[in-house]
Amino acid sequence: MLSIIQAAGWPIWPLILCSVVGLALVVERLISLRERRIAPPKLLDEVLTVTRQSLPAADVVAKLNDNSVLGQVLATGLRAVSADPRINESTLRLVFENAGRVSVHQLERYLNTLGTIAAAAPLLGLFGTVVGMIEIFGSQAPTGASNPALLAHGISVALYNTAFGLIIAIPALIAYRYFRGRVDEYALALEQAAERMVPHLLRFALRSAPSTPAV
Repeated sequence: MLSIIQAAGWPIWPLILCSVVGLALVVERLISLRERRIAPPKLLDEVLTVTRQSLPAADVVAKLNDNSVLGQVLATGLRAVSADPRINESTLRLVFENAGRVSVHQLERYLNTLGTIAAAAPLLGLFGTVVGMIEIFGSQAPTGASNPALLAHGISVALYNTAFGLIIAIPALIAYRYFRGRVDEYALALEQAAERMVPHLLRFALRSAPSTPAV
């Protein structure tokens, strides 16, 4: 591997940096976007069961908030109803919508960086190819003779950087598309959970008594 890096020349170092950062981001997202950390399958049903008769205590809501991303969204709705017993449907939906935006923003963390690596790696490989071509032309002497060592080094720089750029970009693009799809699935799950919670929580909202019309 060291000999390949030496043959690829200095343009390979930005690609190596991209590969290290990209691998770290893929591992981090694989750990962070696990289902049990985002939207446990049975969590919504458990919350609906617990809140069937009354709103839970503050410590229960705090545990729900620490459970997962979905738990954070549901806990936000529960706190809104507890804080304002006269909350109306539009306000409650807005609370859930804002909580969902914050959660989706958390899920999308580092995805732009991973997408940038997928787009930039082929360009960095192309840059290395151009550097190699420059060295190839630089190996040609004015008299027509060529330096075989410089010619071989220029070809190595061009080919290795092109290959490294593609090797980094293709997995990074696949990972980016995969994580983007996972985030979209989780966003839909959060939205559906909020839709189920809104009418359920409105049962605990107090209704203002209608005003008696003046005679």
